[in-house]
Amino acid sequence: MTAARDEVLLRASQLTVARGDREVVRGVSLELCRGEVVALLGPNGAGKSTLLDALGGALVPASGRIERHGRVAVALQAPDLARRSVLANVELALAWWGVPRPQRTARARAALHTIGASELAARPAWALSGGERRRVHLARALALDPAVLMLDEPFAGLDAESRANLLEDSVSALRAAERATLVVVHDRAEAWALADRLLILIDGELVAEGPPRELLERPPTATVARFLGFDGELAQPGGETLLTRPSHVLLDPDGPFAAVVKRAIPLEDGVRLELQLDGGRLYAVAGLSGPRPGEPVRVRIEGGVRLQR
Repeated sequence: MTAARDEVLLRASQLTVARGDREVVRGVSLELCRGEVVALLGPNGAGKSTLLDALGGALVPASGRIERHGRVAVALQAPDLARRSVLANVELALAWWGVPRPQRTARARAALHTIGASELAARPAWALSGGERRRVHLARALALDPAVLMLDEPFAGLDAESRANLLEDSVSALRAAERATLVVVHDRAEAWALADRLLILIDGELVAEGPPRELLERPPTATVARFLGFDGELAQPGGETLLTRPSHVLLDPDGPFAAVVKRAIPLEDGVRLELQLDGGRLYAVAGLSGPRPGEPVRVRIEGGVRLQR
């Protein structure tokens, strides 16, 4: 799979990567282009980190080819920091990268500012919260100013508020006209917020690629659709299956489909309903006063994707 863009900064062709005797990534082809942010998305165990290690040079592929144009920086998942100040931690990364000493402080401060962490510069690393450590970890990578920046799950392990705040600041911080950025994420909301383009890796294979909205509206296969949250299935005439997300299924007393509520799972501000129909099972979201298990309801469907069974 390739991207229809002009200046490719990293290209992988038919990449196969193994850990020990086990092939983890198989036959992956991709391109990262100047100015874009790409999200690599997949379930646990799909091979995302292994692919990132190979693209960054930490793992030698079993087969295939990688072309890199410019320097590549990889920020691993663990935000390990030295026991010194935040500013010194970012300067250490620049020293390792070979940046001349007179440039390090200004570049470090600029990177901290970009990710909203200027006020942390003098703080010791041991005094930081989890979200603050993540910001400093990102600042170190941004300060390097590589041609290709790759991040492995930069929002992992954060509480909901810290994750939301860091994600909001990262939307602009990770975008640069002269850089290609690849972000490995596990959560679809992170990919939607950050990326121009998604790469979906399942069982070590790249199974879909495209703009987030395009993939969500037209997933190419049932496997991709289910991974993207199409958890409802309804048999259709002609051997097709209608796959739906909860947002496609609306309770409507005049709706064309009869259903029975099998389960009602409480949410923060409503309930998630599991609905049994003659031709399958759908999911919907209703208000707190929604129907209870065992109650009959009628629904209409707006959207979804039809795929051949």
